[in-house]
Amino acid sequence: MAHPLSSLTSGAISSPFTQLRKLLAGVPPGHERPIELTIGEPREAMPDFIQEKLNEATALYGKYPPIRGAEDARNAIAEWLTRRYSLPRASVDAEREVLMLSGSREGLFFACLPAVGRKEVQGQPAILMCNPYYSAYVAGAIAVGAEPVYLNATRATGFLPDLDEIAQDQALLARTVALFINSPSNPQGTVADRNYILRALELARAHDFMLFLDECYSEIYTEAAPIGGLEVAAATPDRFRNLIVFNSLSKRSNLPGLRSGFCAGDASFIEAYGEVRNMCAPTVPLPVQHASAAIWRDEGHVERSREAYREKFLIADRVLGDRYGYIRPAGGFCLWLDMSQFGGGAQAAVTLWQRAGVKVIPGSFLAQTGRDGTNPGADYVRVAMVQDAQTIQEALERTSSVLR
Repeated sequence: MAHPLSSLTSGAISSPFTQLRKLLAGVPPGHERPIELTIGEPREAMPDFIQEKLNEATALYGKYPPIRGAEDARNAIAEWLTRRYSLPRASVDAEREVLMLSGSREGLFFACLPAVGRKEVQGQPAILMCNPYYSAYVAGAIAVGAEPVYLNATRATGFLPDLDEIAQDQALLARTVALFINSPSNPQGTVADRNYILRALELARAHDFMLFLDECYSEIYTEAAPIGGLEVAAATPDRFRNLIVFNSLSKRSNLPGLRSGFCAGDASFIEAYGEVRNMCAPTVPLPVQHASAAIWRDEGHVERSREAYREKFLIADRVLGDRYGYIRPAGGFCLWLDMSQFGGGAQAAVTLWQRAGVKVIPGSFLAQTGRDGTNPGADYVRVAMVQDAQTIQEALERTSSVLR
């Protein structure tokens, strides 16, 4: 019998970027200046004080970092959460409800360990996830021996999983240990509203599973700031019970190489998660934590980045109009474009690379076949709006010229 991890090691489930390399192998770009719009790596300016802050704490590379994070870093995160989501003062306990992570990706992965350990189930545990999904969700589920259950997020469901449909499957909920929701969602850019988050939290509490809200795109928006999970939960009698939110400096502060993030919420889960991390998870170097505290306390660089994204989305509005089902996303920096009239996402990605030199990700590479037998990304491509405005305009104009 094959080990559950064989689906990862055999390549049956693989990174979208691995799949893209295979798809485009041997296909030359159709332009002398190719444009890369695949990986969600921000290119806006980093905070200008980061090197100064790292230098201030150089001597701390000689110390092992605390598992939960340095006190000042956790305090800075608790302060930011309180400001960002207009929470009552001191409503986030930095000591008991905040945990530093080496970026959110490893945090999302390792969170599956205490999730599967905290609830006894009959049969195989299940970890539910939005589909399309972030690869750490499915990798974490498989690593702990849980069944990854893909909840299709389509135009018909508002690009979020249909929670009412899931609520009818009592057998599934009985063995569910966690639910991953991404808001703002990657790749669709949908923001879960207060009622949606509250409904997900009610399900988690009724069936005693963890609600993991991945909010790493929360600070990239062009109009209203996305609501957050802690903001919704703080207004309930049970506060943060059964809820953990994840965020990082990668997208907010254009620092994907810093590897600094956090999770916050349910104190009992944070306690258990801290013990797991004490055994096997990476820690954040103390100079990085020192710099991170200053970065969470600064909003100027975040607003400058947000303004740059506003400019790029105005370009998308103008160049794309209503082509490809384009709607400006409520959050995040990706476009989710419908390519059904051009043979689907994979064929469109090949065409764009071969004829326009524009590289995008087929939506099917970001998803799996869901419970209804369909892949919700099959007709789409994801476009990461991370290049400068001029390059974005050129890429979208090339796209419109080739796919018409």
